[in-house]
Amino acid sequence: MKNVLSGMRPTGKLHLGNLYGAVSNWIKLIGEGYDCYFFVADLHALTTGFSKAEEIPEDTIEMVKDWLAFGLDPHRSTFFIQSEIPAHSELTLLLSMITPLGWLLRNPTYKEQIENLKDSDLRTFGFLGYPVLMSSDILLYDAAFVPVGADQLPHLEITRWIARRFNYIAGSKILKEPKPMLAPVSKILGTDGRKMSKSYNNAIYLSDSADETEKKIRKSFTDTQRKRRSDPGRPEICPIFTLHRIFTEETKTDEISIACKKADIGCVECKKILISNINETLATYRKKRAEIKKSDILDILQEGTRKAKLKANKTLNRVKTAIFGQDSPLKQD
Repeated sequence: MKNVLSGMRPTGKLHLGNLYGAVSNWIKLIGEGYDCYFFVADLHALTTGFSKAEEIPEDTIEMVKDWLAFGLDPHRSTFFIQSEIPAHSELTLLLSMITPLGWLLRNPTYKEQIENLKDSDLRTFGFLGYPVLMSSDILLYDAAFVPVGADQLPHLEITRWIARRFNYIAGSKILKEPKPMLAPVSKILGTDGRKMSKSYNNAIYLSDSADETEKKIRKSFTDTQRKRRSDPGRPEICPIFTLHRIFTEETKTDEISIACKKADIGCVECKKILISNINETLATYRKKRAEIKKSDILDILQEGTRKAKLKANKTLNRVKTAIFGQDSPLKQD
């Protein structure tokens, strides 16, 4: 069975972009028979949000509650908390000893974030070393595949370089080089026409009530060039239409697209159809979410973390043996 690993930073409740862009793909991978590890990336959250670390425990509960409500099965996969497994931090330290600084400085995401998040102090060792921590996350679980978007490929390539370099130095294949599994990404736009994101305050959440969802959709941007009801629309660039592709059946979506281009349907009517479809689809998830207990989430995470720790420690012991020799007293139980 091929191992797959993926994780999310605990930033609280998930929006439709998270759920349909990532979690739906995770569910698909479980169904295809992969041995999946899904983790709460709380150490990664510290690289950009150290000053808000006290929010991470509650944000973790809210995030995992959405995973469960959306249908991610903890009995057919492993949920765990990154920081509760010391092997992640320890392997990161060991791998940092052989990772050339130039690899990290050339990382395009590092440069982009430094430029775009000027309000945050990102010129830290932890943020620069983010790809090494990511490498440890992946390599500890012998992940054959990592589902990523195209923008994350540079990070995964660094992981492959680090694994290759360590194996060369060790003189043996100790760490498994992962391959990218390009996730099918449906670009979901937020209420303002930009990519749906909590930081943009343009997101629709699984936890939103039916009324909250309706208000957000009614205020959402559509085609900015469609000034009047009689103007033809461009559904391919409309934020509302990106949601129709998910929540409206295909034949009806095609009808809406054609009608929009001919100005046979207005934005108000189009939004009404979408509101009805979203609320109907999410009704089951919302009900399930309200029934999930915090104690159940903690039990799932505790058991998953116990299982993941056993796997992580086996890999860490291989690494330590390769570095320090067979008689090293440093192995983990």
